[in-house]
Amino acid sequence: MNQGHYIRIIRALLVSTTCSLAVAPALAQTAPDNTKVNTRDRANGAVTADQQKENPADRDVAKRIRQSVVKDKSLSTYAHNVKIVVQGGQVTLKGPVRTEEEKRSVEAKATEVAGAGHVTNEIAVMPSTAKGPKT
Repeated sequence: MNQGHYIRIIRALLVSTTCSLAVAPALAQTAPDNTKVNTRDRANGAVTADQQKENPADRDVAKRIRQSVVKDKSLSTYAHNVKIVVQGGQVTLKGPVRTEEEKRSVEAKATEVAGAGHVTNEIAVMPSTAKGPKT
């Protein structure tokens, strides 16, 4: 190979490296900002998943609600992943969903298992185009 051939290879590598470096920041994802949610969950009296008791009755209620929610394939992945915390038979639902309809559907499933008056719905509606949950 001659010197001109090596120069063309080096130029091609330099151009491709420069293009890669210019595109990389555009492809980088922004980390989610959960500051408000985390602050809310640290407030006195806030129910969090680590407060879930390990008694069989509460675990069974949480399991049956989770199964009902996940079984409903019309719900988004967000709805399938809401937090379900059960303490002494009292259910607290938290997390984002895509629509008011999903919020109501998850609450209805929890109420069907736990009974009326035993569900606190703290689910936030966060449409896919929104930057943060609605309160």
